[in-house]
Amino acid sequence: MATSQYDQFLQEATAPAPDAGSDSVLGRDSLYGVYTSWCLLSQSVPRPEDAFWAAMRQKRIRPGRTRLRMKGPAAADYILSSYPGVV
Repeated sequence: MATSQYDQFLQEATAPAPDAGSDSVLGRDSLYGVYTSWCLLSQSVPRPEDAFWAAMRQKRIRPGRTRLRMKGPAAADYILSSYPGVV
């Protein structure tokens, strides 16, 4: 069975947060932002936000309760593009 774009994104750019209540869990905007950064880096076309969230719901990932944190190159790209004053 082929791995979907969303499965690949979740595997490469996210990891379970050590503590579900921690500040490191991704909110709605951040998770989609990391996804778009991952798409840019992997040369994939990002799907519209409504399609992204429909796919996340199928994977039982809900906005605001993701229990995920970002990792890898997509995380770095997202942080640098979101906070240009960091560099």
